[in-house]
Amino acid sequence: LVPKDIKPGEQRPVVVLQHGLGGRPEPYIDPERNSFGSKLADLGYIVYAPQNPYGLENFRIFQRMANPLKQSVFSVTIGQHEQTLGWLKQLPYVDNERIGFYGLSYGGKSAVRIPAILNDYSVVVCSGDFNEWVWKTTSLDFFSSYMFVGEYEVFEFDLANTVNYAEMAGLIAPRHFMVEIGHWDQVAPDEWVAYEYAKVRRFYVKLGIGDRTNIEFFNGPHEIHGVGSLQFLNKHLKLSENADY
Repeated sequence: LVPKDIKPGEQRPVVVLQHGLGGRPEPYIDPERNSFGSKLADLGYIVYAPQNPYGLENFRIFQRMANPLKQSVFSVTIGQHEQTLGWLKQLPYVDNERIGFYGLSYGGKSAVRIPAILNDYSVVVCSGDFNEWVWKTTSLDFFSSYMFVGEYEVFEFDLANTVNYAEMAGLIAPRHFMVEIGHWDQVAPDEWVAYEYAKVRRFYVKLGIGDRTNIEFFNGPHEIHGVGSLQFLNKHLKLSENADY
């Protein structure tokens, strides 16, 4: 989505919107499904919503085939986003220094993994996914633990022994990072999210950049809220160099 009011020679920030598991980009322009992408474009952002290779059931087979080769679905997705960034940066109306990543659900999973490797994403929002990942994948007490759902491919070899979400967010630093989660989002209890995010907050503060990270709990379900996160985008992906948010 490209705003119609871009002037010749003007460069705008981009928000890359990433869909969730089995999803499609279309809801980001569907008025019955929040239409958050259209809202961002109306505000003046360039919006790009790619189709990632985790749709329907086939990607689970792909994941199983990739794992023995020491690869995963993210091996493909990271390469896809690397090409996406290269393409976006050559567009004359794109500001290369102001490209953000905003992902919901599995898109939020992508939001902590992809920008941790690809440094061209300057602002990252993880919506409806940030978690204490070890508890999420192993708990026998929490009803939506991955012990009780059909997403058998979600387990990542040796992840718990190497990094959790806080450490992946640490790889995004010193860039801007935000978490968005609804109180009634069944992805994780607020307490788990707050516990893991506290480590992120402490790390950013130790680096002297505490103003570059934030978290918003909102009264709602598994969805993009777009209130505190929009303020975060506006602050760090300014539509105008002279904007004051």
